[in-house]
Amino acid sequence: MRNAEATRERILEAAMAEFSAFGIQGARVDRIAENAGINKNMIYIYFKNKQTLFNTILQKQLTRVYKEIDFTPEDLPGFAVRVFDFAVNNPELMRLLAWSNIEQHAEGLSERDDAHSMKVISITEAQNSGLIGKAFPPSFILTTIMTLATSWTIANPFGLAFDSASLNNVQALRDGIAKAVGLIVYAGIEA
Repeated sequence: MRNAEATRERILEAAMAEFSAFGIQGARVDRIAENAGINKNMIYIYFKNKQTLFNTILQKQLTRVYKEIDFTPEDLPGFAVRVFDFAVNNPELMRLLAWSNIEQHAEGLSERDDAHSMKVISITEAQNSGLIGKAFPPSFILTTIMTLATSWTIANPFGLAFDSASLNNVQALRDGIAKAVGLIVYAGIEA
């Protein structure tokens, strides 16, 4: 049983690298099998097809994101900084998400939709309790936070991607993101 789980994990690891580099259309099962050190047929035994393998990896990575980045509606600037840090430190995941969006292969990811909905509900509740301003709708706030926080990643076509070790002042960028999010989320709070 341990051998089966180890094989499955090697497939997932090799597939993550392949899909993040080439997307689902450009990914090759032959390369995944070779990099995992297995026979190509094992991929079909474990995952049925390339689409299922892609969806499995995407879901696994999104679950990791949900666990590792605490969502705090009472501190959305801090949440934005945590998303920024995570995105910058996980370029392979950001490329995988970009490919998923480009190729629109995200079927069966209800957990992703549920997580988004729960965040929007939390923002709505924070607005209703006066913690967050009502100048912008909750969904707009969440989308803006995620966009600002991931703008400097390798997968964003408009931001300036960087290697965190080569940027002189990451803290200034983090502070700027937090300040911008603060201006958005606290707009409309009555003094």
